[in-house]
Amino acid sequence: MWNAEYRSRAWSELEQPWDILIIGGGITGAGLFRMAVNAGLRTALVEAQDFTFGTSSRSSKLVHGGFRYLRNRQFSVTRQAVREREWLLREAKHLVTPLSFFAPGYDDYAPLWQLHLGVIIYDLLAPKWDHHRCTKEDLLREYPFLRQTGLQGACQYWDAHVDDSRLVLRLLREGARRGGLALNYARVERLLRDSNRQVCGALVRDMAQPNGSALEVRARLVINASGPWSDALRSQLGALPRLRKLRGSHLVFPFEKFPIREAVTLFHPRDRRAMFVIPWESVTIVGTTDLDHPRELEEQQCEPCASPGEIDYLMEAVGTCFPGLGLSHNDVIATFAGLRPVIRSERATEPSKESRAHVVWLEDGLLTVTGGKLTTFRIMATEALQTVAGRLGLRPSAFAVQKFFDSLPELPSAVPLSQETLLYLLGRYGSETSSFLTSATPDELQPIPGTPNLWTEIRWAARQEGIQHLDDLLLRRVRIGLLLENGAEAHLERLRSIIQPELGWSDSRWAQEVAVYRQIWRNSYSPCPIGYTQYNVEEK
Repeated sequence: MWNAEYRSRAWSELEQPWDILIIGGGITGAGLFRMAVNAGLRTALVEAQDFTFGTSSRSSKLVHGGFRYLRNRQFSVTRQAVREREWLLREAKHLVTPLSFFAPGYDDYAPLWQLHLGVIIYDLLAPKWDHHRCTKEDLLREYPFLRQTGLQGACQYWDAHVDDSRLVLRLLREGARRGGLALNYARVERLLRDSNRQVCGALVRDMAQPNGSALEVRARLVINASGPWSDALRSQLGALPRLRKLRGSHLVFPFEKFPIREAVTLFHPRDRRAMFVIPWESVTIVGTTDLDHPRELEEQQCEPCASPGEIDYLMEAVGTCFPGLGLSHNDVIATFAGLRPVIRSERATEPSKESRAHVVWLEDGLLTVTGGKLTTFRIMATEALQTVAGRLGLRPSAFAVQKFFDSLPELPSAVPLSQETLLYLLGRYGSETSSFLTSATPDELQPIPGTPNLWTEIRWAARQEGIQHLDDLLLRRVRIGLLLENGAEAHLERLRSIIQPELGWSDSRWAQEVAVYRQIWRNSYSPCPIGYTQYNVEEK
């Protein structure tokens, strides 16, 4: 669907008048896009980089209420999120999947009675009743490498996990098939205003081409869904900044080195911050941190990355809580970091204590939707569009109850894949799964070693999913740049045999893409990313 012909056609269609122009191709923009298209509105979405490039490919991969937010008494945010988690488990089957968590209790901190009370409140907010207490002996039978000193037992509760990029892509692609237009590498250079000084469109430049052309896109409503960068657009209206950009960093370990099949909630020995160890795809993720991201650092970096201090902080938690594994920095195969759009308050001095609530602002005709969590994107979209329903000639009820995901198809019976793999593909590709399987050749229905992905996913992404650069494919469409050592360097030759013919890249273009990808991976995703250390910025 998103091939070269689509991009050329979409670029020419942008000149037509639109009901809604959405700026931002992350989860917030994707949710708004899907809801607006469902309501019958002519809707276009533009993203300056690749879809999910900003925050929505760099989350902790959780669909959750935020168990740790209970300590800060963010009950409203948690209640919304746990209910949306339950909705997503029903509506986005096989993409959003249940995940069991163990929360170990210790004598010196996080006592078991306190955790048990927390999971009871957590379940009641959903509402559901699905948690258990686990004895020390049972816990150590499953996880013998846990710290044993002072261990009282654990509480087990349930959240969910997801491939965050694929969640956004499903929303965007299903919305595009229903008549919406979504375009990556289309940067808004400035907002357009009418004679009453109201925002009425944007000047958009094609970033996929050298010296790409720009055109004026007109719309009845312009929505700012650019996440942590929302203040930059608002500043064009003279609005004061209101966001606090917080960086969250993660470590990625191979499953063989960190073998857990269920997630663990742990508390950092230094400051008692709640953190998670999460089994995801074929790896184990440890995160996350919560630090202010300095403006001067962002101005010098192409992408955020984990700092040396954050890596040491996360490794300290791993070493203290899982001493039996004997893990070291050398066992980390990748890192990643994302920026959160958090609304700045006067009360919270510590980043972790800021509220994760969302906001909707209407300023001079520009509707800004920001804050919030990946899990609550539907609530954010509903509230935002109901706020401006009258301007669009609709009743608020037009956005009240909607189906966000297309029904899953019946799969061909003769496909030589396991049931587990078929369900995995159903979640990622939704109603396109039958077409995906029909187009696959038998030799590419094999897994990429060390991952749950199939080789045919590479071809499908290159052919159908709007790939402009190699990092789009390896870091956001098929996540092997995070799942394999050295960013999947060992597979580049086979990747080349698939990607070059599909995208029509010359040998020189391939060499250039590989060089750029390697630099991006070294700077922002490697076990020792250099994107932070090359700048002299003090970490607060």
